[in-house]
Amino acid sequence: AVDSKVSLKIFDVLGQEVATLVNTNLVAGAHSINFDASALNSGVYLYRIEATGIDGSNFVNVKKMILTK
Repeated sequence: AVDSKVSLKIFDVLGQEVATLVNTNLVAGAHSINFDASALNSGVYLYRIEATGIDGSNFVNVKKMILTK
């Protein structure tokens, strides 16, 4: 909803970070990111998005992702 510092990271089930897709300032609005998972094995991964708005608002969310090849 507001311009924010955004971080989007992928983790394996052991909690180890396997990729950082975004780590920059983004303007308000919808965005899309391409994720090349060719170097990863099939399995369950977690992705975490964290946004800190210029107005002081914070948003953090973690979701599960199943990668199949």
